Amino acid sequence: MLRTLRCSAAALGLGLVLAAGAPATAAPHGGKKTDPNGRFTAEEIHHFLEGFYGNHGPRPWERENLVSDQLKERIAQTPDYDLLLCAQNEPRDIEVGEVTTAQSARVGWATITTYWGQGSPSSFTAYVDLDATRPIELLDVDCATPEG
Repeated sequence: MLRTLRCSAAALGLGLVLAAGAPATAAPHGGKKTDPNGRFTAEEIHHFLEGFYGNHGPRPWERENLVSDQLKERIAQTPDYDLLLCAQNEPRDIEVGEVTTAQSARVGWATITTYWGQGSPSSFTAYVDLDATRPIELLDVDCATPEG
């Protein structure tokens, strides 16, 4: 029995390591959500945004698979500007703020703060659809500095 427990613990540890390196995604269709109304929670959105933005911005996989088609169209119109970061360069660090959800509008958002070496940090707002019947994705980005 001790050997079984060690193997299970080792498998669990490997599973946690693999999960930590996986891109942020929502539970598959039909997966149990904490919101009984079929909406992503603020915690799930925060986790998604942290995984999406990482420390230096979204990687090509996130840009291709976790962004709405409408936002991809807007991105295509700004080839010299990274609309997902509201910048032209890669930030030194990124922080995801508290998530707000508007149940009636079925959208959640958070302030994303980017840090740029010696310069002042910049902030923008990222929006996510709350509909948990579909995979979670970034819906929109507002580069205007959030009121704070």
